[in-house]
Amino acid sequence: MRDMSRKQGASSPCAACKLLRRRCAQDCVFAPYFPADEPQKFANVHKVFGASNVSKMLQELPMHQRSDAVSSMVYEANARVRDPVYGCVGAISSLQQQVDVLQTQLALAQAEVVHMRMRQATSFSGLAGNSVESGSPSSKLTTPHSHSRSLFAMDMVVDQTNMGESLWSC
Repeated sequence: MRDMSRKQGASSPCAACKLLRRRCAQDCVFAPYFPADEPQKFANVHKVFGASNVSKMLQELPMHQRSDAVSSMVYEANARVRDPVYGCVGAISSLQQQVDVLQTQLALAQAEVVHMRMRQATSFSGLAGNSVESGSPSSKLTTPHSHSRSLFAMDMVVDQTNMGESLWSC
């Protein structure tokens, strides 16, 4: 029965008009962006920016930019509710630190892969070199391959002094 009344134009007020306890006009600037079923969305925006400021910002923007502006305001307002001091910057900083840690882990994993490949190449070339020098299969196990090890026996070292710093740290 409610769906029929909505089709005829008697819809409920938007979340902004509900919170502000006013009648939702046909040309309400908030209605397209703050539906009645999402009251917390406008509540946070109102708490951070104020209804008057949001209304002014939306009215000054062209219609095609309003949706993006509301999305940005909602994101910032939600971040400010969670972290009143830093807001979005705190979230960005936290994500940047996670990226830094993951990049460090990736660099270490890549260095380990290179190290393992070099060890594998060293052992392979040592076995191949020994089989050429002497035809005996038992000599492969007993003959040291120090001559080929000196070429490949470098341990990978990753400089981690600057990897932990964030771009946002001062």
